[in-house]
Amino acid sequence: MEIDVQMHGRASRPWIAFVLIALGAVFLVLGLVLAGATSSFLSDAKRTRGSVVALEWREDDHGEDHTPVAYPVVEFTSADGMPRRFQSSTGSNPPSYEKGDRVEVLYRADSPQDARINGFASLWLLPLIFGGTGLAMSVGGTAVAMARRWRS
Repeated sequence: MEIDVQMHGRASRPWIAFVLIALGAVFLVLGLVLAGATSSFLSDAKRTRGSVVALEWREDDHGEDHTPVAYPVVEFTSADGMPRRFQSSTGSNPPSYEKGDRVEVLYRADSPQDARINGFASLWLLPLIFGGTGLAMSVGGTAVAMARRWRS
């Protein structure tokens, strides 16, 4: 019985490397696509000043800790003179912004509802997480495959 388990374990090792490399490639491509979308957004974005008018507190269900996270709600005036309001897609605890803070807002002139705070987290956090995770998984899978090949 023990021999069967060891043989099964050895047979599954190439799959581990393959799955890590494949998932890593998917995450890396997704990170690059998100980075490209952010770069495209930045090349077309208008800049203006806005104010944090509220913090929307929500419980994010990430992990065991259900600590509430603050998402800033920002008001700004677009180039057409219309007042606009949006909630940032990036929240934190402790809050990155306080009510009354002045922030730089980036938005698309043709669709001002597509607005973001000009900050590292709101622009680059998702591409960095997906790209970094994909790179780490691909490197780990490649290391497993190379170690297996080196042993044989």
